[in-house]
Amino acid sequence: MVLEQTGQHQSHFAYSDHWRKNIPVLAQSHRVFSIDLIGYGYSDKPNPRELGVDNFYSFETWGSQLNDFCKDVIGDKAFFICNSIGGLVGLQAAILEPQLCRGILLLNISLRMLHITKQPWFGRPLIKAFQNLLRNTELGKFFFKSVATPEAVKNILCQCYYDTSQVTDELVQAILLPGLEPGAVDVFLEFICYSAGPLPEELLPQVKCPVLVAWGDKDPWEPIELGRAYGKFDTVEDFVVLPNVGHCPQDEAPHLVNPLVESFVARHANV
Repeated sequence: MVLEQTGQHQSHFAYSDHWRKNIPVLAQSHRVFSIDLIGYGYSDKPNPRELGVDNFYSFETWGSQLNDFCKDVIGDKAFFICNSIGGLVGLQAAILEPQLCRGILLLNISLRMLHITKQPWFGRPLIKAFQNLLRNTELGKFFFKSVATPEAVKNILCQCYYDTSQVTDELVQAILLPGLEPGAVDVFLEFICYSAGPLPEELLPQVKCPVLVAWGDKDPWEPIELGRAYGKFDTVEDFVVLPNVGHCPQDEAPHLVNPLVESFVARHANV
């Protein structure tokens, strides 16, 4: 999500409607945009093989897209409010063109535990072989079909939400439908096989703007015990624990996230 302060000149299947509980509240006093990055949601999904480009779906691509949006649509600096993998995109964008970012709020940023450098050396050839199998055989499409169902999406969401009552049929459909768009399977397979690129601990020291890290303490995918290390970086002003919240705080606990966004923006409105 991209947020610009008014008066001053922000997986997987996730997409822009995952911020539907935040936009109406924040839009009362700010200009707010929720973006489907290329390959996700209802944005275009070009097949990188047809483009002849390796690692087209990368943080560099998405970071550049975010910056272009700021220049072409917003026309000014903005705050980047990011969840999970989106946090890498926000950090990358702020590094590529620091003059465009007022500040970044990271919600349960992905630790990228499947990154190739975090795997034992003896397991890396096996990981590469499995990725090639997914990308180049029917196994990948079969795997995608197995997770692109209402039952599978609900099961995945119930894993990462601590308060499973928030996993409604409306949410399941909102997450599922963009994943059924033409080309979604190619993007899905491309990204789950993307085990290179930057890590949060590599990007955070390079960021010049204020950064706030917040973490749902019941996240089973990105353990808060590991996430706390990000609070020690000089660029991070604070590490906020969101109690009894899972991986997607903006949707599971908007009553905690929305005030956090508003206070962060107010502190750095003149950056």
